[in-house]
Amino acid sequence: MVLRPTASTWTQSLDMPSQLFGDRGSDDYELYEEDDKFVLTIDMPGFEHEEIDLAWDDGVLNVAAEHVDEDRGRKKTYHRRFRFPKTVDDDEISAEYTNGVLEVTLPTAAPDTRGKEIPLEGE
Repeated sequence: MVLRPTASTWTQSLDMPSQLFGDRGSDDYELYEEDDKFVLTIDMPGFEHEEIDLAWDDGVLNVAAEHVDEDRGRKKTYHRRFRFPKTVDDDEISAEYTNGVLEVTLPTAAPDTRGKEIPLEGE
């Protein structure tokens, strides 16, 4: 039986960065929680403000962007979904795009400690 090295194994032996082969991992964003809010920053150079779309749907933040460079005949796209483990106050989500960096602030909502009331039947 012949074992073939994975791409990451043989690139490590050649001392080549994995970005050459498209394995970017999570290098383009940072997510942390502080003071009852999540802060997400994403490096998105080359996009214009109006080319970025953000949507919140049931605990998931969807980030999408598309830029067309007609002079070079190229199209650049970005799409990523982020799921959050806590309840977010979706009315208070804010975002800012400055110098190629998107920053989204997602305040966490106070959990409802009562939960959902269950009707009791019987006598």
